[in-house]
Amino acid sequence: MLKSGLKRLLGRTGFDIVRSINNRGGVDDFLPFEPTMRAARSAGMSVGDYLDEVMNGTPGATQSTIDELRGLGVFAAGPKTVLEIGPGSGRYLEKTLRECTPDRYEIYETAKPWADYLVETFRVVAQPTAEGDLGATPDGSVDLVQAHKVFNTVTFLVAARYFFEMARVTRPGGRIVFDAMTETCLDPVTVRDWAAKGGPGHDSYPAALPRQACLDLFGHLGCSLEASFTAPLGFASTEVLVFTKAA
Repeated sequence: MLKSGLKRLLGRTGFDIVRSINNRGGVDDFLPFEPTMRAARSAGMSVGDYLDEVMNGTPGATQSTIDELRGLGVFAAGPKTVLEIGPGSGRYLEKTLRECTPDRYEIYETAKPWADYLVETFRVVAQPTAEGDLGATPDGSVDLVQAHKVFNTVTFLVAARYFFEMARVTRPGGRIVFDAMTETCLDPVTVRDWAAKGGPGHDSYPAALPRQACLDLFGHLGCSLEASFTAPLGFASTEVLVFTKAA
């Protein structure tokens, strides 16, 4: 009953974790900590694999993104400092740490039970959180800044505030990785599916971001697009963008 109840909670529209950075309720509202941990243990799975396979119906989705990033050499550079916005359950964080061994891994996560779990489990540094603000992190101090399944849950201006901050904290030569629901992911059939399956009460999700506006903004901030690829999101997809900050 627990598994089916949780699956209904998110699975009815292919929802991923909804981050608390939008101030409309955090990850712990949509993915309650204790029941989710119990369900994953009962299934004999890691939390991340449980979310991919049971909650979202896309086994291996997280790993496929990590594999793409590995192929692009994102981890080969040996990032010494990593920052992740909205790690939620830590499914991307865990797999990132299998690919590289940073000296410091900062997280900005407002769902306290999940943040505490990540600190205890992975010895990451939880920073104070405020919408659009990475103020606890110094300028030019991070080798890899990433956010996964975050910017499809917030408005463009909220995302843009984070984009300014992401560029600020990234060191010259460092990388910025995030996914967004750009027009690449919104063909007419997919839009029809979202409209039919999204359900009432979730009209702000998924939030589309204009791809060219993102590219122009990061270009203005001294960051160039290195690569992009699509990643699964339930029955649809998002586009992962990889930027490099000019040295």
